[in-house]
This record gives sequence, structure tokens and C-alpha cells, in this order.
Amino acid sequence: MKNSRLFSCLLLLLLALAAQAKTSCIRVKAGDAQSLLDAISQANQQNADAGTADRLFILVPAGYYDLGERTLTAITGHNISLVGQGMEQTVIRNAPLVEQEGISKTATILVRGTGTYLQDLTLRNDLDYYSAGAAGRAVCLQDKGQNTICLRVRMLSYQDTYYAYNEDAEHYLEDCEIHGTVDFICGAGDVYFRNCVIETEKRSLDGSGRCVIVAPRTSQTHWGYVFDGCTIRSNVSVFQYARGWNVKPRCVWLNTRLMQPELLREPRFDPEGMRTADNYFKEFGTTDADGRNITPKSNIVTFFCKEDTFRVETVMTPQEASTYSPKAVFPSWRPDKSVRQLEKQCQKLWR
Repeated sequence: MKNSRLFSCLLLLLLALAAQAKTSCIRVKAGDAQSLLDAISQANQQNADAGTADRLFILVPAGYYDLGERTLTAITGHNISLVGQGMEQTVIRNAPLVEQEGISKTATILVRGTGTYLQDLTLRNDLDYYSAGAAGRAVCLQDKGQNTICLRVRMLSYQDTYYAYNEDAEHYLEDCEIHGTVDFICGAGDVYFRNCVIETEKRSLDGSGRCVIVAPRTSQTHWGYVFDGCTIRSNVSVFQYARGWNVKPRCVWLNTRLMQPELLREPRFDPEGMRTADNYFKEFGTTDADGRNITPKSNIVTFFCKEDTFRVETVMTPQEASTYSPKAVFPSWRPDKSVRQLEKQCQKLWR
């Protein structure tokens, strides 16, 4: 009987050691940038195979992680979670040289894997924007992956702050905060922004000039860039919702709260596209800071690009607006449910 109990105890111990060997959590040294880079490298190697990669958490304690001039720190593995201890407490920062300026050269974090999850941290790109000349493209998160989820992630930059690259991508951001000046949310795919804060910074040091929030180039997806229940704060400069980048860009603003509605410049969307006039740009249920509905009854805009013109109503009907939800946009993925499960797992790991 004693031998049987001893055998059982030894078996449980071996199983526990085996489970521990299969690392599901990597802890970074507080404020140690090299420890962070080592953890990402370890996670990439461990989760290199998309078919076998279990969820792996990188816990990044409160602290300031200065990557210096380093750019394009890549998450190439799959099902990797990069989790901080608070949107203002865990800060990952880089400062590319002005000579490195470019949308595909400067990113603080570059995602290449599937199922990446970011929570409770700040990504900050400190390229010297106001000294960069005509362009200051400095990306915080460049996403070349698929099915990325961000929860309470703050992104601090100016131009091209958030850049989704893949044409058929599906991404989800909730309770995030994104700062910038021009085209600072840009790219392709279906991207759902839920209850996020969008803050425009000064277009120039003196506050002159115009900010444009979104520059989508959607081509292979149906929904495009969806902003649902988001708040727009403007820091001095006037702004517009979106302008077309390429193909047939899609961008809708649902139940948006404008903290400074007087700074939203007519005709609300930028009428001049970069490579296209055709688009699906809409808004519905816009309010001021006090919750009063300030949506125009009608806002017909003539968009143009070179000799092409496109005239369209940009105010949605209630029926059109009702077709938008995370379930409708992502019927087979449901990130709005996954994010609750991942958040609970993170809470347990931090205890």
C-alpha cells in the first residue's frame, strides 16, 4: 500500500515537472530591455510551428523598456501574448534615427505570427517627428500577422502609428489608445476598434495644419476599418476622419464621441484620395462630449483623385449601422469572446 502511494506521488511529481518544462509563461526582468528581447526570441523559437504552438505568455512588469534606435522587433511565433502591468506602467519605446524614417522601417513591434495578443502596455515610437521634414512615418505596431488582439494598448507616435499590412487580415482592438497626426491608423484588412480613444496630436509644433486619422487601403475584405463606440480627442489641430489610400477603402465611425467637435473639419472625410476616389466612408450616431447627437442629417461628399470623382452620402441609415458588430465582422473568429478568456488568464498569471 505504501509503495503504491509512493508511486502515485512520484508520478504526480513527474507530471508536474513535465508540465513545468513545457513553458507557458516567460517573465521579463523589470525595466530590462535585453531581458524583454531575450523573452521574445525564446517565445519565437518555442512557438515557431503554427500547428503545435500553445498559448505562451510573456509577462512584462511595470517599467520602461528602452530599445534605443532598434526597429522592427519581431514577434514571429504563434499564439504569443505580450502582457504588461498597465497601459501607463509598462512602456516599450524605441527612437529610430530620422534617416530611418519610413512606414516599413521604423516599427517598435512587428507582428508576423498568428494569434498574437497584446495587453496593458504602451508602445512608443520617439522618432523626431517635427524634424523629419515632409514625412515622419514612425510606426508603433506594424502587423503582418493574422488574428491579432490588442486590449488596453496605448500607441504613441505621429504618422502611421498603427499599420496593418495584410490584405486579408482580421484584427481586433479594444479599450486601446492611439495617438497621431496624419494617416496614423492605416493599412488593409478588417480591423475592429471597440471603445478606443483616438487622439490627434499637433500637426506642427505651432498647432497649424490638418490631421487625418485613418488611411485604409482595403481591397480583399468586406468591412474595412470599423470604429465602434470610440472617443476622439483633438490636441489643437483640426482633423478629418479618413482619406482613401488605395483600391476601394472602407471606414465607418459608429456612435463616436467627439470631445472637440468644433475641430472636425468639413466635409468630415478628406475628399482628396491618394490613389482612389471610390470608397465606403460613413458615420452614424456621432455625439459631442455631453452625449448630444451631432450627426448631420445628410453629408454628401464629392471625393476626387486626379480626374476621377465619386459623389456619395456619408451618413449611414440605422439599418446600415445595425449590420455592424464583432459577430458580423468576425463570424468564425469571435475575438470579443477570446479577449475575455485571455484577460482572465493574464490576471491569474500576475497573482
